[in-house]
Amino acid sequence: MSRNGRARRTPDCTAAGSRPRARSRAAADRDGACERQRSEGAGQAFVIGVLTSPADFEQARAWRLSDAPDHEQYLKETAELLADARCRFDTVRARMFHPQDFAEFCLLHGLDPAEPVARDRYLVNPALRTQLLAYQGEELAGDFVPRLVRARENGLTLRHADLLLDGRLYGERDDAVAGAYERGAEVFRRMLLGAGSGVYELRLSVDAPGGPLAAAARVLQWEDGVVRINDEDLELLCAVLCAGLARELPGLAVLHGAQGSAAACGEYRPTAWAWASEGRVWAPAAGPVRLDGVAAEPGYRLETVC
Repeated sequence: MSRNGRARRTPDCTAAGSRPRARSRAAADRDGACERQRSEGAGQAFVIGVLTSPADFEQARAWRLSDAPDHEQYLKETAELLADARCRFDTVRARMFHPQDFAEFCLLHGLDPAEPVARDRYLVNPALRTQLLAYQGEELAGDFVPRLVRARENGLTLRHADLLLDGRLYGERDDAVAGAYERGAEVFRRMLLGAGSGVYELRLSVDAPGGPLAAAARVLQWEDGVVRINDEDLELLCAVLCAGLARELPGLAVLHGAQGSAAACGEYRPTAWAWASEGRVWAPAAGPVRLDGVAAEPGYRLETVC
């Protein structure tokens, strides 16, 4: 693990597969140690890159990121490192360590990929900050690793959207982009509000220069209107909607899943609604559509949803 030397308000520490120190204390002792160690990392953020597949692990062997014998053991050791980091630092963040991205980054900046400084610069590269996820103790090999993979894919789409908006998505937004972002968020809110409680997936595609902007997110909506969605997925959906509306690009959206709730005696109804945009307004699709293999009928009029 090495400390990033640049002056920051919340300094980053970075790691890319370092072997964690042995931890042999009982759980109670470990909890007490956490309290003592946290003061050491007060005001700091810990950033780690995770090799998310056996293939990526094998490809990265030459760079000596880890001396684990295989990817399974590597994930176990990385989970221990993350647990230790949560004891020490105020914020713990992770991103997918993608070997091809890393090799291209090193080539672009003239870095030796086997040197720790190259890994540190890659992990905290501002252009890739949208790929970072906060780690809050999730099971690494369960839900969190797939989220890291999606976060990289989402990050590439966010960069595309930001380029279409001349850097105004993550830079200083003018009135046009800020207004488009608010309108896009409102479109998404009305889609969910009209659907009611249930478990859904929203698929979104906007035709854009350089290739389509695509987004997908799973959403759980309770009877009282509370919505559960990963923050990074919500950010992506709003960004794609924003870029489409700001640049007046045509698009298609499908919301599908199971409508209903446990409060209704477990009655769930399969549903699939579709909306289309010519660039300025999202309205029910003109007829049945298919997006990413999902067939859907025209959705409800969003302006009738309050």
